[in-house]
Parts: sequence; C-alpha cells; structure tokens
Amino acid sequence: MNQQFILFRRAGVFYCEDTRTGKQTSLRTKDRAEAQTLLHARNEATRQPHLNRQIARAYWMGTDALATARTWQHVMDEMIRLKTGANRDRWRVAANSKAFDPLRRLLLIETQAEHLLRVLEGCKVSTNVFLRRLHNFALDMNWLPCSIIPRRQWPPVRFREKRAITLEEHQRILTAERNPERRAFYDVCWHLGGSQGDLARLRAEDIDWENRTVSFFRRKTGSVTLQHMGPESMRLLADLPGEGLLFPYLAGVRTNDRSTEFYQRCKQLGITGVSLHSYRYAWAERAKSAGYPERFAQEALGHNSKAVHRAYARRALVKLPSLEEYEARAASATT
Repeated sequence: MNQQFILFRRAGVFYCEDTRTGKQTSLRTKDRAEAQTLLHARNEATRQPHLNRQIARAYWMGTDALATARTWQHVMDEMIRLKTGANRDRWRVAANSKAFDPLRRLLLIETQAEHLLRVLEGCKVSTNVFLRRLHNFALDMNWLPCSIIPRRQWPPVRFREKRAITLEEHQRILTAERNPERRAFYDVCWHLGGSQGDLARLRAEDIDWENRTVSFFRRKTGSVTLQHMGPESMRLLADLPGEGLLFPYLAGVRTNDRSTEFYQRCKQLGITGVSLHSYRYAWAERAKSAGYPERFAQEALGHNSKAVHRAYARRALVKLPSLEEYEARAASATT
C-alpha cells in the first residue's frame, strides 16, 4: 500500500512530505527512530481515523478515568461549586439557560467545534461569554486535550451600547415614584454611583457621620469603597433609618426584581435605553465633566488602577473626596 507521507532528511533534520499535496513539514528531530515513529503515526492517522480515535480515547483514559464520562453538565456543576456569593447565583442562572441544552449530555472528548458553534448561532452575549469561560475552564483543568475552538476563531462578543441616565430623567423618575424607599434608593444611586446590589444592602453602620464618609464592600470583587459625602448626600442619608439596613425591602428582593421595578417606572415615563446600571455610567460621566481625578473615579466605581494596587498592597484605604465638591468647584470656575 502506498504511503501518503514519506520521510527525507535535510541538513540533518528529518522532514515528511505529503505525496498528494507535495507539502513538506519538519518533524523537528535528528533521530531516525523518532522520525520513523512520527511518520508511522501520520500514515496510520490517514488510513484508519475511526480506529485512531478509539486508540486516543484509550490513552486518554489511562491518564483520566472519568474522561469517557465527563459531560458539559459536569463542567457547569464544577464551575458553580467553585463560585461564591453573587457569582454563584449568576452562574446558576447561566447554567440553566436553554441555550446550553444541546451540550448538557455531550461528552467533552466527543465535542467538535460545530457543536459549540451551533450553540453560539444567534445567541445572546451572555451565552457567548459563559460558554467561553466553560471551555477555558475545562481546558485549564486538563479535561480537554486541546482547544475545541481556537481563541481567535470565537465569534466576537458585541455588547449593546449602554448609556448614562441623565439628570432630567433621574428627576422625572423621582417625581413619579410614590414609594419613598425606592425614591431614596434611586437618589442614593445617583449620588454614590455604586452597583444596585451593593447600595441596596447599605447599613446605617456603614456611615461615619463625624468624618462624613460612607463605606461598603463590593460583592463582586470584595474590595472596599470609601467615599466622602457632600452636603446633599448627607441630607439624603440622614432621612433614612438610623440603624440596620437603609433599604429593608430592597435589600431582601432579587436583583432582577429591583431591575424590573425600575424598568416599569421608566416604561411608564417613556424613558428608554437605561437600567439601574445606568446610574454608574452617569456617575462616571459627571466625574469626568467635573474634573474628578481618574484614579479616584476608578476606585469609587470598583475598578482597579496601578495607584489603587499600590495602596492596597500596603493595606491602605483610599479616602475619596466628594464628587459634589468637585462639581461645585467646576461650576464656580466657569462663573
């Protein structure tokens, strides 16, 4: 039987040549016995691909006893088990998505690129993001012998354009909102710019009235945000409960429920393209317009910078000046 690949040597290094295409490939060895073994493997792979797959599975089982039983559902379960807090809840919701149903019982070692690409067809951004993470997790855990889809071949993640809520929209929402707790919550989001989950769980004990600061842990990252309060922020927080949770009802509801209530209010007012997360964008835009230093804004919003890395390496907290003071200073400079 004619062999598809033949062996030859050039400058002491062995090469193989595909007799069908004429393509020559270096075997990267000067040892004849090793070169013969590599050549034999290439020829065998072209003659009996199905048998070679079974042989590869047998070798793989020798190093991992669960290789022939591990499914994508197992990968999802392990990802959820390793997460904590809000991240675990987020992964539970993602793992229950119907988009992943075709993969749940599919064995990892039998997964082809086409299987993942079919899931990604017409999917939401979150499906693309979470599937990438599942694939990379399985790869890092050596549950996959190699990447199923090369990094550069994944469909690009295209997020929808997000915008900040404007002051006029915020004031309209406050005017229309009859529930005092929700109205105060939206106002706190405007002044502090924190994520809705962090601010909904603010406690009276987080406020230092003497030093005029408010501090809280970011649930997503575990970092501490410490902000100086301006006059308006102090008046707003002074009207809230003096002990325990500042927003008892909102602290106990699901994130989706808080978002739905806000969405319904915006829909009633004809405000589109915003969510509770838009308050963070608004805070950032206000900070930039007022000349607020970027490193302070990054720390306030929970994003790390080199300056913050150095501060936390010394176990120091960055005390942020009030955004209201910077806005007032910017306004006075223009008059």
